[in-house]
Amino acid sequence: MISNPFTGASYLLRGLSLIGKPGVKRHVVIPLVINILIFAGLIWLLAAQFEVLLEWLMPTLPDWLAWLDSLLWFIFAITTGIAVFFSFTIMANLVGAPFNSFLSAAVEKKLTGRSPISEVGFMEELTKAISGEIKKMGLFALIALALLIITLIPGINLIAPVLWIIFSAWMLSIEYLDYPLGNQGRSFPEIRRAIQQKRLLSLGFGSAVMLATLIPVFNFMVMPVAVAGATALRVEQFK
Repeated sequence: MISNPFTGASYLLRGLSLIGKPGVKRHVVIPLVINILIFAGLIWLLAAQFEVLLEWLMPTLPDWLAWLDSLLWFIFAITTGIAVFFSFTIMANLVGAPFNSFLSAAVEKKLTGRSPISEVGFMEELTKAISGEIKKMGLFALIALALLIITLIPGINLIAPVLWIIFSAWMLSIEYLDYPLGNQGRSFPEIRRAIQQKRLLSLGFGSAVMLATLIPVFNFMVMPVAVAGATALRVEQFK
């Protein structure tokens, strides 16, 4: 098997070509719609509360400051847009976790002709997904804490930016390869060992995902694209 970071990175584009396939698309649309509805609801709630604040504030100001109303709404819109940009991927992973195993299974069935998992109930998959996310978050938090300490140590902190980039790529590779490897019945420690054996491939894929999350608008689609790409990577490179 070819094991280099460029091969790993190419699988993100492979995922983009897979999410529109028949039998796969519905597993992409459902969590995406849920996320959009959640964000739309939160934005509506924040806007309503902000309007109440302005209705209380503006009458207390002199008439010549009436233009502040438009400026404050502009600042609210910009701030909300930035918040959505940086938080959508995190929220998408939390909401989409129960769906991602099914998405991965649908992609694998499209690639191989067979599904790696049996038809399980949504509540069973929800419990499994939450348990898996807790384990991953616990591991990521411990490593992030260690990196934070390194960042605060003079001299050593010069290498901290490089370590943070490597950690982010590694974290994202585990986040998304967990679904296709987990569908094979592998435990979380076994998944970590499998990724370690394909270190360059995994880091290349995680790096591509990390860069994709920085692209406005496209970052909304990163989660399903990454799950599909990770599944193709598992099928073709993790034997």
